[in-house]
Amino acid sequence: MTARTRVRETTLLVGAATDPGPVREQNEDAVLVVDPASPEAQQDGVLLAVADGMGGYRSGEVAAHIAIETLREEYYAAPVERAEIATRLQQAFRRANERILREWQPHGEEQLMGTTLVAAVIRGDALVVANVGDSRAYLIRARRPTRITRDHSLVAEQVEAGLMTQEEARGSSYRNVITRALGYRPKVDVDIFEIRLMSDDRVVLTSDGVHDVLTDEELAMIVLSEEPDRAARLLVERAIERGSQDNASAVVAWLKPPHIHEAEQQAEESTGNRWMIVLIVLGLVVFIAIIGVILSLGYGG
Repeated sequence: MTARTRVRETTLLVGAATDPGPVREQNEDAVLVVDPASPEAQQDGVLLAVADGMGGYRSGEVAAHIAIETLREEYYAAPVERAEIATRLQQAFRRANERILREWQPHGEEQLMGTTLVAAVIRGDALVVANVGDSRAYLIRARRPTRITRDHSLVAEQVEAGLMTQEEARGSSYRNVITRALGYRPKVDVDIFEIRLMSDDRVVLTSDGVHDVLTDEELAMIVLSEEPDRAARLLVERAIERGSQDNASAVVAWLKPPHIHEAEQQAEESTGNRWMIVLIVLGLVVFIAIIGVILSLGYGG
């Protein structure tokens, strides 16, 4: 999917893609992209999210969709002041946590379910990111990727403690052991990150089915090569090609600078001018040919 709206002097383009991958029967990932042109986004910001569900048969899928639906409902439940975006996101995450707990608890731990959730709100030049679990948010600025979020996973904690390298973590059999998720405990801590955006920045959200097999540099290269809708699909496709065994999801947003629009317009005008010249030349050739035929017939007579 893709959508666009003006954000000051830039144009905000967004796109998303998700795929169950080559192994799983169900897609336990869920994505959210609120249309930037919608009244709610115009007033309170564009909400983006990726959730990666966990649990028994279809439970992870249910948890991920509860998280996404609750996030949207709670965030847009009432007008949000710019300074209150972080607080509103935290409230939405905690409400989603409560709903997922209520879903499985009456049935016992056999129906235990949970989900990661990473969400971003873009409002003008403000970016606010909230995260629980190991789904990620990246900022790509000046063609360089920066990971915004920290994974809440066993291997991430070992890397942070200096007990494991990033490469060892990537190949570890414990890389999917999550230490924080929605739906597992009555209370959940939500990480919040606030960033001032610049023209030409790109924001990327991914589930581990993408970033477990693509390096940050590969991710940035793909995102920089295409507009968001196509870039999101390429991230998912490339992850599956690389051997991802998980569901794969990506959301991409781009604050497209005005000079790029001008260059595109100039290119279109240049193409139009070239076609005009071609048509004029062809017209002259046909005209000269007709005159030649007329003169030839007259001379022969």
